[in-house]
Amino acid sequence: MTIVEKILARASGKKKVIPNEIVMAKVDVAMSHENADVVLKSFQEIGVRRVWDPEKIVILFDHRIPAESEKTATTHKRIREFVREQGIKYFYDLKEGICHQILSEFGHCRPGEVLVGTDSHTTTHGAFGTFATGIGGTEMAGVWATGELWLKVPESFKITVKGKFRKYVSAKDLILYIIGQLKADGADYKSVEFCGPAIAEMSISSRMVLTNLSMEMGAKNAFVSPDEKTIEFVKKTTDKRFEVILPDKDAEYVQTFEYDLADLQSQIACPHSVDNVKPVKEVAGLKIHQVLIGSCTNGRLEDLKVAAEILEDKKIHPDVRLLVIPASRRVYLEALRAGYIEIFIKAGALVLNPGCGPCLGAHQGLLASGEVCISTTNRNFKGRMGSPDSYIYLASPATAAISAVKGEIAEPL
Repeated sequence: MTIVEKILARASGKKKVIPNEIVMAKVDVAMSHENADVVLKSFQEIGVRRVWDPEKIVILFDHRIPAESEKTATTHKRIREFVREQGIKYFYDLKEGICHQILSEFGHCRPGEVLVGTDSHTTTHGAFGTFATGIGGTEMAGVWATGELWLKVPESFKITVKGKFRKYVSAKDLILYIIGQLKADGADYKSVEFCGPAIAEMSISSRMVLTNLSMEMGAKNAFVSPDEKTIEFVKKTTDKRFEVILPDKDAEYVQTFEYDLADLQSQIACPHSVDNVKPVKEVAGLKIHQVLIGSCTNGRLEDLKVAAEILEDKKIHPDVRLLVIPASRRVYLEALRAGYIEIFIKAGALVLNPGCGPCLGAHQGLLASGEVCISTTNRNFKGRMGSPDSYIYLASPATAAISAVKGEIAEPL
């Protein structure tokens, strides 16, 4: 069996499951952010008074922090009251950061478990060997009530990666390239397993980039096969026991792919689709107005480090606004101690509080008609960051940083 088949067999109390089989899986972690308010309304309609397990539900605020409107403030207030009433143990208020980073920092991502979240990029947590997927608000209400969820067992893709990255080429470039090849529906409802010597060499943060963006090619979930690096990371964040689940040697995949990093160049996703991917050099020279470095995709310390290396002793172009958003309070503090924040501020950047803000077009730096933004986030849909007549390009932190200096899309060489 593949990893997903073995995990869903365990979660549904079966010895074996096969692709496309419907199973009723027990959930280990159920995450919601501000949309917990939508879940709450459905939960109340079910008529159950208490959640199934207040220690397995995680709620946090990250999309609209601090509250950008009275409506959001009221939503926050209602959720805080629900958290207190139900005794939900793991509640992270607006000071901690973005959900997918917080779950990993606070030990909620464990190999072999089932993690569901009311956020499409919940696939991120497959970087830890967790079956992790996004679900809707009404589905989550059912999970809050019963602790279970029906799932169709996905067919599996296997993606093997070898070789070494060239300087300033990173996991973001790799996954954009893969999405460009497979397209937005290329992995619809598939479980994607990343493996191979290049994946083994990657940091935990880089692995999270791959699994985060896998859903942009339709993946139900994505895995990086857990190894010693995974186990070491998880043991530092939790004292809970977990089981490392690996695919069988004779596991069957509906499709396999191989990539070599040796020839991979910096990639960029052009408006208005994540699979509209080109080498950066093909769009180099295009004038930009805003740069965003951060998000659940590329707001971790290694992302800020490479941006700081490029921006040190430089000034951003006078026609460009550079926004830097660390993925969490912990990342912010580490970047502060490393001197990266000072480099950003001296270069002319605005360093914002950890959160999702402009990535989803909520607040903290939206785009006007005709403006162009290069961003390290994970979506470039029309109008996502403001005006429907603006343009979002997705790229790596290195490409974003050098573009901020030059005032135009540029390759980080």
